[in-house]
Amino acid sequence: MRRDRFLLAATLAALFSADFYFILLPKLQSRRHRAANSCSCSLDSNLSLPRLETLATPHLSNWTHAPLSSAATTPEVDDGGSKLQRLFSHPLYNIQTPELKPEEKLLQVKQLMEYYRRKVSHWERRKKLFEEAATLTNMSLMEQKMSYDPNASWLRFHLGINRYALYTRDDPAILQLLTDMQNMTIVGADYTQDEKALKGACDCTQVVKPSGHHLKLALKMSNFGKAMFKPMRQQRDEETPGDFFYFVDFQRHNAEIAAFHLDRILDFRRVPPVAGRRVNVSGEVLHVAHNEDLRAVFFTSPANNTCFFAKCLYVCKTEYAVCGGPDLLEGSLSAYLPGLTVAPRLSIPNPWKRSYTFSGREEWEVNPFYCDSVKQAYPYNSGNRLLNIIDMSIFDFLIGNMDRHHYEIFTKFGDEGLLLHLDNARGFGKHSHDEMSILAPLSQCCMIKRSTLLRLQLLARPRFRLSDVMRESLDGDPLRPVLTEPHLLALDRRLQKVLRVVQRCVRRLGQDQVITKDFTKPSETPQRATQREDNR
Repeated sequence: MRRDRFLLAATLAALFSADFYFILLPKLQSRRHRAANSCSCSLDSNLSLPRLETLATPHLSNWTHAPLSSAATTPEVDDGGSKLQRLFSHPLYNIQTPELKPEEKLLQVKQLMEYYRRKVSHWERRKKLFEEAATLTNMSLMEQKMSYDPNASWLRFHLGINRYALYTRDDPAILQLLTDMQNMTIVGADYTQDEKALKGACDCTQVVKPSGHHLKLALKMSNFGKAMFKPMRQQRDEETPGDFFYFVDFQRHNAEIAAFHLDRILDFRRVPPVAGRRVNVSGEVLHVAHNEDLRAVFFTSPANNTCFFAKCLYVCKTEYAVCGGPDLLEGSLSAYLPGLTVAPRLSIPNPWKRSYTFSGREEWEVNPFYCDSVKQAYPYNSGNRLLNIIDMSIFDFLIGNMDRHHYEIFTKFGDEGLLLHLDNARGFGKHSHDEMSILAPLSQCCMIKRSTLLRLQLLARPRFRLSDVMRESLDGDPLRPVLTEPHLLALDRRLQKVLRVVQRCVRRLGQDQVITKDFTKPSETPQRATQREDNR
């Protein structure tokens, strides 16, 4: 009996040993191996970004599926202070561009000052005519004081434009220009040139109108600077209705403001300076408007508010008007670029433009290999033009802008000039939806500038989190809060999706094929910068 028990125990022990050795032990080893190689942020380990010259890869929190409050913790610790100042002092934001040659600057001082003197002379002639007409009709003319200032901020802004960017990173003229647009006396108001061009040319049978639902004015400042005014059309907490097509979406003044700040944070510097301002519709616009067509669209609403609407036929109705409360109306002021007579620009269709009909689709929407044909066509078959298009698509994806049908370049710089990121008012319409098709240039071409990727990686770190630096940057605008909190957090979520697209491209094609070098030369190596941060 004892012998039978001993044999049974020996048999069970042998079975257990075999089960442990051949089944349990391999599973434990496999689990241990996965744990040792897993990402601390709970993402798939295959999604880790390549290390670029020892710049530490950020820990990617799973913000796509979870709120920031539930994101996994990372080794980096936020030690307080200004994240925006910390970002702009980082070596990636102190990169030395090649020394500019005269032909790489948009305007020369002598050329711009001659342009300025012509503007002053034109104004003085018009003023004299108005004064003579007022004298003949016994009317009183409100005196408008203008100042000739060769150091005006808008002049210095124009002088700083070069083939790489609209302004340098540390240009004090930009901050002064923002202040001037917020506070300077408005001495003239008129339609913009494109609105004037549409006068009498609006075809109400078109599905897509030639100027959308624009309502914008050109305002002249007392130092001869000009800014484009876009009034508030939608409350900040309103999302674009789901049934709206992108080409009939509202123009949002706060989107213009936020787009400038984001463009600056991404270090593209391709959006002209934009500032928010509350304008007195009657005192600062109507009273200084000499265009009779413009004066004719102002009226007083039943609520005794001063309102105005666009002249074009399809929106020439009071239901399309914007109104002050009763006279104050907030809006965005975008600094004008140099006039086309002195700095001509070329408008070029975006290769990834959308169909502006209710049912049509473009080739890129149905052909996943569309980029192959783009790469063979001029001017995308050489140089930086295609890479700049991809930069623009990343920018548009972050703001949610689906309306990039054209882009503009300065003709002086030819194919290698910067792309202007103009007209961003249809961004920031939906914080709850990320339109992945905007990233088609990146996902189809699988190319990205090395400098762009490094900055995106940096903005994914807790110490430089994109939503935090945007919040801090926008807090300096008088119309704060410019964006609601859901829109700010959507920036973090979308940034993660951009990085994931790059990761998939690197896995498929390899780092050397995807990450492209550009002209930039860092003043301090990313390795030393990372070591310096880790020692804090």
